[in-house]
Amino acid sequence: MDQAPKDFFSDNHRVCGTVERVTFQSPESGFCVLRIRDNQGALVTVIGIAPQINKGVMIDATGVWVKDAKFGRQLKADQLRISQPASIDGMERYLASGLVPGIGPAFAERLIKAFGTDVFEVIENDPERLLEVDGIGRGRYKKILAAWSEQKTVRDIMVFLQGHGVSTGLAARIFKEYGNQSMECVAGDPYALARDLRGVGFVSADRIARNLGFAKDSDDRVAAGVEHVLQEISREGHTCYARVDLQKRAVELLEVGSEAVSQAIAAGLAQGRLVSIEAADQVALQVQHRAEKELARDLMRLAQMPASQGVADPEKAVAWVEGETGLALAEGQKEALLLALAHRLVVITGGPGVGKTTLLNSILKIHLAKRRKVVACAPTGRAARRLSESTGLLAKTIHRVLDFNPGTGGFRHHRENPLTGEVFVVDEFYMVDAILAWQLVRALPENASVLLVGDVDQLPSVGPGRVLGDIIDSGRLPVARLNQVFRQAAHSAIVTNAHRINAGHTPLPGGRGSDADMEDFYFIERDDPEAIADLVIGLVAERLPARLGVDPIEDIQVLTPMKRGELGTVSLNLRLQEVLNPDGTSVVRQGVCWREGDKVMQTINNYDKDVFNGDIGVVEKVDPAGGELMVRFDRQEVAYDLTELDELMHSFAVSIHKSQGSEFPVVVMPLHTQHYMLLQRNLLYTGVTRGRRLVVLVGSRRAVQLAVRQTGGRLRVTMLKNFLTSI
Repeated sequence: MDQAPKDFFSDNHRVCGTVERVTFQSPESGFCVLRIRDNQGALVTVIGIAPQINKGVMIDATGVWVKDAKFGRQLKADQLRISQPASIDGMERYLASGLVPGIGPAFAERLIKAFGTDVFEVIENDPERLLEVDGIGRGRYKKILAAWSEQKTVRDIMVFLQGHGVSTGLAARIFKEYGNQSMECVAGDPYALARDLRGVGFVSADRIARNLGFAKDSDDRVAAGVEHVLQEISREGHTCYARVDLQKRAVELLEVGSEAVSQAIAAGLAQGRLVSIEAADQVALQVQHRAEKELARDLMRLAQMPASQGVADPEKAVAWVEGETGLALAEGQKEALLLALAHRLVVITGGPGVGKTTLLNSILKIHLAKRRKVVACAPTGRAARRLSESTGLLAKTIHRVLDFNPGTGGFRHHRENPLTGEVFVVDEFYMVDAILAWQLVRALPENASVLLVGDVDQLPSVGPGRVLGDIIDSGRLPVARLNQVFRQAAHSAIVTNAHRINAGHTPLPGGRGSDADMEDFYFIERDDPEAIADLVIGLVAERLPARLGVDPIEDIQVLTPMKRGELGTVSLNLRLQEVLNPDGTSVVRQGVCWREGDKVMQTINNYDKDVFNGDIGVVEKVDPAGGELMVRFDRQEVAYDLTELDELMHSFAVSIHKSQGSEFPVVVMPLHTQHYMLLQRNLLYTGVTRGRRLVVLVGSRRAVQLAVRQTGGRLRVTMLKNFLTSI
């Protein structure tokens, strides 16, 4: 076996040579595995990303050497440039490779014999001379010219992009997005990259723009910067922002004068890309403003329409459903059921153990007895499955109900093509952001009755808006709030402590200091972050699986308030991966190691793959040579190119925000005062209510007390409540 020098795997290396064989290339991602004959005559394996590589081309690759357990050492190229060969042998191999349709080995030999090293010059600048070669007629001649032109376009685009600071991987993605118009698109508006390509932020687009000569105070740059700030603000949950604060953040980002930013805001307002909310002196992105305004209008329209349930005597309906189910409804549940029968739109909210599921099933039983078509949905796949289990209905995600249309990039169901159904149930509605809520409500048919179910005290949606909270706070729509904890649920320490937390009281610890008499809620006090992390790892890897017979990957979920730090998701995921899944086929991508058996989470909605933000799965297969990962999400397997791994994150540990809509048999939650900025009552409450069989808090008593006391949090700036109250 070849011995590598000590710095072999650490320093950047360069390989120049001719492609002898294309072992693999993905037409979708451009990921390729190449065998290169370098300039010293040695055969080298290079992996990287580039569009349309064929045998015979010259490459100049720069990267680091890696050692694959199965395929040996390879140069993992972060820059991979393509050029035409310069030698007679290289030119003949290039032409004979099949890269140019119409030219095979025999014609390659004839062309080299006829034109020598001038063969490329002839094809490009004097192509009529090809007709001098025996066997090349007009048909073959046209085919050669068309293929040559296409290959030249790809090369020119790659040279242009790489010459302006664009990495090979990004250049391949740009070419996939814009095709032959890539140069024109990037040169004309490089800031469009931040809008059109996921993972390309303003900073990256700005670097490319500056390389292209865009001035620091150019109108395009400042306009793009203002919109970028508003996008960042929306990621914080806001749907609009004070103009003065928007201007301040944009000035800091762009390092330009406030006058230039003011002009960019004014231009955005004039062009309709931004909207001014004069009463509050706020600015919003057009789509956010439209979503909240139209959502408010549609919700009020539904609420003001007469009930269409056709229940002649609601009191008899209540008695009938109690007889059918054998369950006596509490007064609050009866009042909520009557409210649901009297209105087209009703919100049902309340914490764990208060009977939301019993109430919902009672309402649905009446509708189904009247043979009404019920459509059940929830924001995530896991939430939809739980809704199916609790109601017996086939529930889907909201995205699947609306039916994504790849051709238009939108949903197939909308105002002009509404959904079919009579009663629509949306569970875990607190997770639904303003845009998705708008898209769903605008797609409802005229005769729809709607039940919006969710716990308003949970963390708000990951996306922008505070839809459920704004609806309830507006006081304009029918709301049933359940607050009586039922006897069976009251025996659960998880339910009891969730309600204690929500009422501003510290949770009651279980276990009395040891796990000998473990209940379903347990608090282990530790003050040192390192000790907390060590205990969390020990609980997940050994103590809980041994005591409860649970699978540490499938059944136990670590939830933590933040991403960074010793107790953040990044550090805990690294440690848990090494303990729970240390071996197996792996691939490293952008410094992250992915192994067969890893627990992962989808981080964006991918309609083509039919997986959505928050879906949790396990890596079933890693194929380094093929550049692919296979992930099992419950009942389906999904393939990912290596260029798509930014859609995934390891999920041995996830943030409490990311756990929304999910339930887990066992939850382990570290808490420490180093999480100070994120310690809020609704965050602790959300984390505790994710556990079904057992919740274990590990951390400092001070951190728990802080979380219970702090209720202000980062208040979201939204307009839905205002729009509802003004109608």
